[in-house]
Amino acid sequence: MSDFNIGFVIFPGITQLDFTGPFEVLSRLGTPPSISAPSKFSQSRTHVVAKSMQPVVSDRGLGIMPTCTFQNCPPLDLICVPGGPGVVEALADDETIDFIRREGERAEYRTSVCVGAFLLGAAGFLKGRRAATHWAYVGLLPLVGARHEKGRVVRDGNVFTAGGVSSGIDFAFSIVAELAGPEVAQAIQLAIEYDPSPPFDAGHPDRAPEPATALMVQRNEVAHSKIRLALERLAIPGQV
Repeated sequence: MSDFNIGFVIFPGITQLDFTGPFEVLSRLGTPPSISAPSKFSQSRTHVVAKSMQPVVSDRGLGIMPTCTFQNCPPLDLICVPGGPGVVEALADDETIDFIRREGERAEYRTSVCVGAFLLGAAGFLKGRRAATHWAYVGLLPLVGARHEKGRVVRDGNVFTAGGVSSGIDFAFSIVAELAGPEVAQAIQLAIEYDPSPPFDAGHPDRAPEPATALMVQRNEVAHSKIRLALERLAIPGQV
C-alpha cells in the first residue's frame, strides 16, 4: 500500500470554510488505526495546492498558505475543489482548469464543495452526473451537463459534490468512512465535537423564513449572474 494523497485546489476569492471545513476532517485521517475497516492506504497526506507558493486570500480576507503548486503537486488520489466568488476568475483561468482536469482524470475521487462544482464541471467531470451545489446556484448545474439532486452530499460514482459551505464537513466524513471505516469517522467527529445545534433552523430555504431567503437571493444576484456568464462563455460540451 502507498500514501493516499488528498489535494485541495485553492485560488483567490475562495470561501475559506469550503476549504477549511473538509480540510480539518480529512487532515485528521493520517494513519488508519487498527479499529478501522480494511484500508486502501498506509498513510494519507493532505496537500493545499495553488498556482504559486504565495498566500492565497479568501473572499473574507484570510490569507492561506499553499503547501505545493500545480507544478510540483504529487499525483492526487482525491481532488477537492472549494467554491467562493473567486470561481468566476478561476473558470477563465486555463491553468487552474487544466490542473483540475489532469489530476481529476487520475484521481480515485473527484469532489467539490459549494460552487466549486462549476470548476469540477468545467473540467468535464459532471457531464451526465447527479450533483449538489449551493442552493442559490443549483439552476446553473445544467450549464456543466449536470442535473441537481437535493442533498448536503451527493455521490454519483466516484464524484462527490457537497452543497453550500458547511456541507463540506459532511462530505469529508463520508469520505473518511469510505476510506477508513465508520469508527474512524465517528472518532474524528468526536475529536472536533461536531455536534451542531444551531440557534436558528434557517440553514436551508426549505426551512428558512421567507425574508431571510429573499435577502440571500438578492445578495447572490450579482455572483449568480457572473458565474452564469462565465459558464456560458466556456460553452462546455454536454451541457443541457
